[in-house]
Amino acid sequence: MKRPRVLSGVQPTGKMHVGNYLGALKNFVELQNSGKYECFFMIADYHSITEDYDPETKPQQIIDLALDFLALGLDPKKSIIFLQSQVPQHLELAWIFSTLTPVSELVRMTQYKDKAARQEKNINAGLFTYPVLQAVDILIYRPQFVPVGQDQLQHLELANDIAKKFNRRFGETFQAIKPLLTPAARVMGLLDPAKKMSKSEPEGCLFLTDEPEELAKKLKKAVTDTAPTGPEKTPGVANLFDLLDHFGTKDHIERFHQLYKNRTIKYAELKGLLADRVADHFAEFRQRRKALAGKPETIKQILAAGSNAAKKIAIRTLAEVKQKIGLAL
Repeated sequence: MKRPRVLSGVQPTGKMHVGNYLGALKNFVELQNSGKYECFFMIADYHSITEDYDPETKPQQIIDLALDFLALGLDPKKSIIFLQSQVPQHLELAWIFSTLTPVSELVRMTQYKDKAARQEKNINAGLFTYPVLQAVDILIYRPQFVPVGQDQLQHLELANDIAKKFNRRFGETFQAIKPLLTPAARVMGLLDPAKKMSKSEPEGCLFLTDEPEELAKKLKKAVTDTAPTGPEKTPGVANLFDLLDHFGTKDHIERFHQLYKNRTIKYAELKGLLADRVADHFAEFRQRRKALAGKPETIKQILAAGSNAAKKIAIRTLAEVKQKIGLAL
């Protein structure tokens, strides 16, 4: 029996951190290893150039993300791991979809507003039409599911709206895509727990490649309160307990929750434990990543093979679309 297809992607914009892992990458590996799905995982490099970037470092960012994928356990024998820019059919179908997408739909997209606010000097057309290309990224492979958090549902809704418009005008072609809702792990910055953990603030960010000493140094500086004052934790303390829930053992979790309740907790002890647990959790990852980093040509070959496999499907979808819209002579 054919397995349902799932597809997701990540932009290569810098080092991956614990928030990226808990919010997406951990789930990717679990979906692959469940054996229930045919998995497609994309490095979305075209999307990544809508923001300010250095073309000198972009190739290494792509390789680094591929290294993270592989070292965390994504397996090219079990999943299609591919590079968006190596499948040019994405851009061709994006133009076709853009003729079906009302400007009013793009204006209301929350992520456009957020990104435009962050890069006021570079509000480019690509940033605005980003959701159209994202709809193509999904629909061109005709998956049944897309693993998303709540913050990505708006984009999936637009993709399904575009699919419906296409079907109504040109005949049944695309099926509705269902969200595979993933637990929303919202990891906050260590120094500013009012904001999500971000690579733009590296001192408050736990990167997957950080060595144990660096993890301990960053966690030692994490914002807490001076002492518990009630049942409601301050944002910084709540963030540390969220990390404990993900990386601590059952005994650790129960013990520190009780210490907090008794108002006898020592945050230095909690931070030290978290540093050890996070370091141990990613020890094998760091080791595997270092080994893979010495084989850049192997990484490129894996991406090329995955992209060729993805391209075969994209070519078929685009050919059908062009035939239906009257552009296949």
